[in-house]
Amino acid sequence: MKPTKKDISSLRSTLEYLKENGELVSTDVEVDPHLEVAAIQKHFDGGAPLLWEKVKGYPNARICNNIYATAERIARLFDVEDPRKFKFKAVEAIRQPLPPIEVKDAPCQEVVITRDVDVWDVVPMISHSKTDPGRTLGAGNTVVRGKHFWGGSHIGYNRMNFRGPDYSSFQISPGSHMDQVATHWYKKGPIPVTINIGVPPACTMMAGAGFTYVILPRGCDELGVAGALQGFPVELVKARTQDAWAIANAEYVIEGYVDTTQKVWESPLAEKEDQQGKYDFHPEWSGYMGKAYRTYKFQATAITHRKDRPLYYGLIVHGMDDHFIDVSMREACFLELAERIVPGLCIDTNIPMGMTDWGGVIFQVQKRRARDEGLHRNILSAALSISLGAKLGIVVDEDVDIYNMEDIMWALATRVNPKEDILTVCEGGFGQTFQPAERSSAGDRQWTQTNIRFSGGMAIDATRPFIYKDAFRRASYEVDIVDLAKFYSKDQIRKAKETQVDYAKFMADRGI
Repeated sequence: MKPTKKDISSLRSTLEYLKENGELVSTDVEVDPHLEVAAIQKHFDGGAPLLWEKVKGYPNARICNNIYATAERIARLFDVEDPRKFKFKAVEAIRQPLPPIEVKDAPCQEVVITRDVDVWDVVPMISHSKTDPGRTLGAGNTVVRGKHFWGGSHIGYNRMNFRGPDYSSFQISPGSHMDQVATHWYKKGPIPVTINIGVPPACTMMAGAGFTYVILPRGCDELGVAGALQGFPVELVKARTQDAWAIANAEYVIEGYVDTTQKVWESPLAEKEDQQGKYDFHPEWSGYMGKAYRTYKFQATAITHRKDRPLYYGLIVHGMDDHFIDVSMREACFLELAERIVPGLCIDTNIPMGMTDWGGVIFQVQKRRARDEGLHRNILSAALSISLGAKLGIVVDEDVDIYNMEDIMWALATRVNPKEDILTVCEGGFGQTFQPAERSSAGDRQWTQTNIRFSGGMAIDATRPFIYKDAFRRASYEVDIVDLAKFYSKDQIRKAKETQVDYAKFMADRGI
């Protein structure tokens, strides 16, 4: 049997490829979208793609997740040999977007529901934890296109809690694209959008690229970037009930509009007590419990979906799946930001899981001459200023492995002058509601999305001064001159190395 040809034009074709490749873990045992899906994914965090063939209460639905839980799998899906090079392909996509194309017939509209719309009855939304205000929709990709996004296209995440069969809260992070849209169209009429669930991988990657709006400004073509990333245009279809566009190959689409004249609470408890930012929502990307707020209202006007067992992407937050969705394109945006500020100085970027997706970034630079000194700090300052909620920026030299946190700690311990190299950036600016440090700095338990104040991002310069470069030359052992096989058997080498921790292996391989 011939192996299935890789096809990432849809979520279901991607799953078929992963199944044929022996990576997909599926089960026919019925799963409950209430708590069980999230709990199982957390057990397999960073592991294999997961597919549930039977969903309690939804006989025609399936749920999947964990597809993006490793950088290696993402790289393979997008034909990148080295996972660390994905960002460089993404940079080229940002620079040369491939505009989407419009189609008349689409798989996402095989079934169309425009009367008695009940999202609960059709879409198998999941709940994450016991503190959730019910099952929430966090895996939907909001698409805004055309005049409502200054001629371009936007795709992103907005957490939603359906408080009724056809309306929900619509969380908008301050400073985000949707915040810009809502501000411009505030009380000027409904803002038509589509909520796309189970979209092609390139669209998922773009949806996580938020808060880097110097590189992806309003009016840009984010779906065009997704097209360039996957190598062919994203297909769009006109919504049935709104002046909006849906991703043709999505599994589910909820059509509707954002109403800026009405507010909806994210939680019944928060509504009862009239308290914002106090009562728990589901876990958030920062690693803390999210808090419930009062948001604009989303009014659903239609549900469309594939006829044959549509897939819901039951993404949990603060997991490796969510992490790589959120940081892969952000790393590319930070790399492009650095290139625009100081061409040629920054050679790589990394956002490790410990930086909590939107919480920071590590830059790797290679100073070429004495006058490069200080320019890397310009990059740090810019990165922490434009990325709402970023708390930590670190810059290191080319001889430090930015993917090894032990090596980062070594650079911090040996190259940072605490009097000169630790900087506070943007103190007192606008903060991020999902960062507890920002909520606590507001000085008021009645936290809202408008009284959050940024306690400041910490920028750490862990580079060596260019003129003293020789003084910081790393220790070096000549590991390349010996062939261990000349002295020991394979079993002896294995036995001698089996107690080595990861950082010891890293140093041994490099002779440092």
